[in-house]
Amino acid sequence: MDSTKIIEILAYTIPSLITGGVAYYLFNAYFKDQQNTRRWLLQKETQKEALPLRLQAYERMVLFMERINPTKLLIRITPVSNDKNDYENLIIAQIEQEFEHNLTQQIYISDECWTIIVTAKNSTIQMIRKANMSDRVDSADKLREILLHDLMEKQSPSYAALAYIKNEVSQMW
Repeated sequence: MDSTKIIEILAYTIPSLITGGVAYYLFNAYFKDQQNTRRWLLQKETQKEALPLRLQAYERMVLFMERINPTKLLIRITPVSNDKNDYENLIIAQIEQEFEHNLTQQIYISDECWTIIVTAKNSTIQMIRKANMSDRVDSADKLREILLHDLMEKQSPSYAALAYIKNEVSQMW
């Protein structure tokens, strides 16, 4: 084979290889762009469907925080007997029942928000237990009085959680 034949073959092969490489690159870029567009549209559609569920979860968590706020809880739940321990157990059982009722909402809210909600619940329970262990408490009515008096001096743990929930919802827009 002489050198002119080899040069002639290279003259036809090199441009076709370059054309094929450019075509491959352009088609590959086009298909990636189309795939990203489809993924974005799917994500946008999913967000549109998930937003009402997320908002509903935040609404339920706000309701939960309001319901376990000791001020409202003590007005809503009256003592069945005069025993302070029975009343403490009744209040804590109500808080735990409310919490279990809303447990599945953690799927729709952030981990940080859920942690703050659980902390507010646990702090509320601790506040009730601490008040019940006080020497000043000798009856269920006295427990209510001490808890309400303590809440006049400091805020309920529910308020901090409510503020965080409201802030997180406002950032969703």
